Order: sequence, then structure tokens, then C-alpha cells
Amino acid sequence: MASAIHCIPVPTPFAVGRVNCYLVDDDPLTLVDAGPNSGTSLTELEAGLAAHGRRVEDLGRIVLTHQHIDHIGLAQILADRSGAEVCALDALAPFLARFGSEMEADDQFSEAVMLRNGIPPDIAIALRAVTQQFRAWGASVTVTRPLAPGDVLPFADRSWRVHHRPGHSPSDTVFHDEASGVLVGGDHLIKHISSNPLISRPLEGGAPEDRPQALITYMSSMAATREMEVDVVLAGHGDPVEDHRALIDERLRLHDRRVAKIGRMLDDGPLSGYEIAQRMWGNVAVTQAYLTLSEVLGHVDLLLERGEAVELAADDDGVVRFARA
Repeated sequence: MASAIHCIPVPTPFAVGRVNCYLVDDDPLTLVDAGPNSGTSLTELEAGLAAHGRRVEDLGRIVLTHQHIDHIGLAQILADRSGAEVCALDALAPFLARFGSEMEADDQFSEAVMLRNGIPPDIAIALRAVTQQFRAWGASVTVTRPLAPGDVLPFADRSWRVHHRPGHSPSDTVFHDEASGVLVGGDHLIKHISSNPLISRPLEGGAPEDRPQALITYMSSMAATREMEVDVVLAGHGDPVEDHRALIDERLRLHDRRVAKIGRMLDDGPLSGYEIAQRMWGNVAVTQAYLTLSEVLGHVDLLLERGEAVELAADDDGVVRFARA
């Protein structure tokens, strides 16, 4: 059955490079993920469909793996042209319908997290301006077929079990063809890079001081995926993953090494999340401030969970710091 799933790499404006859209040559004809909202991406997607003798208008179903703009940007345009149903996690549907206001709330949340963890206000403001410009690569989408975890999405010649695997984003969803062992994985597992467990505002909303523990959540999701019988993972970027258990074990070891490194930094005295990021990556902590902060806080959360560190009350500057327990 995997031979009837065709990968169509579509360009994005992001460092991760092309996003993999998957054409499932079954009934209904299905496209998994849609690429960013740009004319170039649409042109290349149309060319990819044409290479397999298909057009946008032939699509009967569009499946979205998660909320990030390089995966959802063209979805509504494709649905309007084809009349295809749009399938996504049920908890994600309200976010996609209110894309503009939800992204604004996300930006406010992220800015508050940055300021609380020591990122200077000028950097936080500059990054928020950048993210506001990036929003144009996304667009609102009406989900016409909400999917609950455990649901089965049927085709003529296969069926997919729906699994919620949050961590990289709150809405990460994977689709398991239990008969063939194919897992359509979105960005849950990527072969050549570690999927970033970004600190994201929960789909139901939340306060920055109660930020989610994205890395701990992601590690739990990976552990659940490790137990699945999977022959190949079709990833949202790059090559397929042939041995998901080996990759997951490697990623867990990487996180353990990073936890130990941050723990040693705290031996020298309390540090904010931003101060830790600067010690680890230098100037990269400025240009990729929220990405590196998410990485640091994820590993600090593991130290807190293990009782190896404590979070100190915010100083007069409103910044929280972490210390050895």
C-alpha cells in the first residue's frame, strides 16, 4: 500500500526546507498536509500532482497533521477548488477556524514567556514583529471532518487509526495504517533533525506562568509511538524513518545528555532560561531566541521533575531563575 502514497516536497520560507505533502492514491484521493500559503508552493504542488496524473480538483480529502503554517497554509484554497473534505484533530478545528486571532493570542503568550525567562524586551518585540509577518504563510481553514483520537479514517483499500501525539505542537496527529505498518507522522519524528518541542499556548488557552511542559509531553508521545508496530514513518520533512524505535532511543539519549549539561551550568549559581541559552549557543540564542528558550526550558522541566533543580520566585525584573535543588 505504501507504493500508492506519493511524496510531493513543497518549498517553504523556513530553515527546515521543503515540507512533504503526501498524495494517497486511493478512494477518496487524499492529500496529507498542504504546504504554506504562497504562489510558488501552490505551483509546485500542482506540478507534483500532475506528475501523478492528478489535479487539485481531483482531491476528495485533505488531512492535516498539525497546526504549523508550513502544513496548513494552502488547505482552504485546495478545499475550495476541489470540494474536498478537510480532516484534522477535533481539538484543532476551532484554532484553524479562527487562525488570525489564535495566532495573535499565540504571539502574546510567546512574548510573555520570553520576558518571564529573561529575554530582553527589545529582542522579544523584534521577534514578535517577525512572527506577525510569517502569519501570511498560513490561513484559516474550516475542518469539515473533525477526528478524535482512536477514530478510524477509512479508504477503499486501507484505513488509518488516529493518534494524538502532542509535543512538537499541541495538535500533532499521526495516522497509522495498522495493516501495512505505515505511519503518516507529520513532524512527530523527523530523521535528519530533532523535532523541536516548542513551548506553545495550549489549544484551550492558558497563562504564560502555567506554560506547558512541551519536552516532557513530547517524550511521553515518543514513548507511546515506540510501542507501536511500525515499518516506516512518512515524515513531514526529509526522508522516511525506517527504524522508529532506534531513532526514538537516540533522541531520548540526546535529551538526557542535554539535561546533564544544563544541570552542570546550574552548579555555578541560579540562571534564567535566556542566560542558559546564551551559555549553550552564544549569539544563536539571540537570532533564534524562542526556539533556543523552548529547548532550554524543556530540559529544565526535566531537572525540576527529577528534583534536581528548583524554580526561584521572580525578581523585581519579573524574571524567573533556576537553581540546583
